[in-house]
Amino acid sequence: MKGKMRFITAMLIFGSIGVFVKKIDLTSSEIAFLRGVIGSIFLILACFLVKHKPSLKALKENAILLLLSGAAVGFNWIFLFEAYRYTTISNATISYYFAPIFVMMLAPWLLKEKLTSVKIVCIIMAMVGLFLIVNNGSSGTSGSQNHTVGIFYGLLAAAFYASAILMNKFIKNLSGFETTLVQLMAAALVLFPYIWWQGQLNLAGINSTSIIFILILGIVHTGLGYFLYFTSLQKLKGQTIAVLSYIDPISAVIIAAIFLSESMTFIQMIGGVLVLGATFLSEKLEIKAGKKGQTPTTSL
Repeated sequence: MKGKMRFITAMLIFGSIGVFVKKIDLTSSEIAFLRGVIGSIFLILACFLVKHKPSLKALKENAILLLLSGAAVGFNWIFLFEAYRYTTISNATISYYFAPIFVMMLAPWLLKEKLTSVKIVCIIMAMVGLFLIVNNGSSGTSGSQNHTVGIFYGLLAAAFYASAILMNKFIKNLSGFETTLVQLMAAALVLFPYIWWQGQLNLAGINSTSIIFILILGIVHTGLGYFLYFTSLQKLKGQTIAVLSYIDPISAVIIAAIFLSESMTFIQMIGGVLVLGATFLSEKLEIKAGKKGQTPTTSL
């Protein structure tokens, strides 16, 4: 499989996560923990198959950052999965795409990057887009859903992912694949005492459908998805990666419409375009500055 097809396949895999999560009869923290465990095992096996050995020295040097960023990844998953429960996949996905906007807002203080007029325009675009989504058919409750709460959880997930992105910028001498593998393991390690304290992870009564879907989430959406993504990166240009990354949110909306009969109003669609357009411009600025990261907004 060529690099571009690998990347597109990875984006389509990531775009279908929400549909599977909605079918798993477990709490969000349980799903996040099992995803980290299963995904880690898959990627460790992949390392053996491709005969890739991470640098132990680099792992020790970055241990604290890897643990903290792994914890951020774990809680990012929990809040994203909660967003899927409370609102539509479209709303959850678009609010989750606020992560690079949060990074842009914090970069002047944490990374000493200049907040240019173009970046300010991107932030305003995203804010207006979010306002249109929340205030046009998404506020309040409908059935078992509470869209305002769901979008809030999506933004919390984006905030945790933004913190992981920022911490990744300080991790040295590790590839994106190595960093992600350790973060998955760290996420599972951090989440285990949390769900133990909550008295969760009782798998005895889980139904067969949930077992199948959690295995798919861990193996396909995490292990295989990350493997396809990282093995395609070196074969693609940054601009191509930025453009193709938007297959993820677009496919998420389409898949939710087909399999869950979810829909968006015209005003919400405009809001979604503004949010995604703002994140796209922010990523173009990253590429132009030569600071494009190796992990996609959607991969975690």
